[in-house]
Amino acid sequence: MQLRADFDAIANWVTPRSSLLDLGCGDGSFLEFIRIKRHVKTYGVEIMDASVLACVKKGLNVIQQNLEGGLALFEDQSFDTVVLSQTLQTIHQTERILREVVRVGKQCVVSFPNFGHWSHRYAVALGRMPVSKSLPYEWFNTPNVRVLTIADFEALAHKLGIDIMGRVVLNEGKVVQWAPNLLGSLAIYRVRGTQ
Repeated sequence: MQLRADFDAIANWVTPRSSLLDLGCGDGSFLEFIRIKRHVKTYGVEIMDASVLACVKKGLNVIQQNLEGGLALFEDQSFDTVVLSQTLQTIHQTERILREVVRVGKQCVVSFPNFGHWSHRYAVALGRMPVSKSLPYEWFNTPNVRVLTIADFEALAHKLGIDIMGRVVLNEGKVVQWAPNLLGSLAIYRVRGTQ
C-alpha cells in the first residue's frame, strides 16, 4: 500500500476504536491504513465510480456522493473524527463544506497543498502555474478549483468560527517548524466548530 506523508500525522489525532468519516476518500487507502493502525470504525464518501469500486473491493464502507451537495445524510456530531484530506482545494463551495465538516465531526482534520510554498511562488514569478509533488497537475488538467495558502486557511477558519486545535506542516514528508507558509508544501489542521 502506497502511504502518503500526511497519513501518520492524521492518525496521531485519531482516538483508537473511535468512528471516522473520510470525505473524498479516493480508493480507500487512508481508510484501510487508519482502520488497521487505530482500529477505528471507518466510513468514506467518494464521487468517482472507480474509486468507490476500489473501496468496495477492500471491504470498506463507502457512500457515493458529491460533497458539493453537503452532508445532509449525517447528523450533528455523528463521527468522532471527520477527515477532509487533500480535497478542500477541489471543492467549489468551500465555506459550506467546512461548516458541514465541523457540524458532523466532534473533531475534524483538514489537509491541503500549500500554494504559498516557495517553489510555487517561484513558478508564478516565472510566469507559469506551478507543478510539484503537492500540486502534480498542469493548469489545464487539474482537479483543483482553488489554490490556498496556510495563511488563507487560517483566516477563513477564523471568519467561520472554526477553532484550530493543532497544525502540522510538512515538506517532503518532514515537519516544517520555521516559516511554514513559505517552506511547507502540505498543511494538516485539527479543527472543530466553536458553536
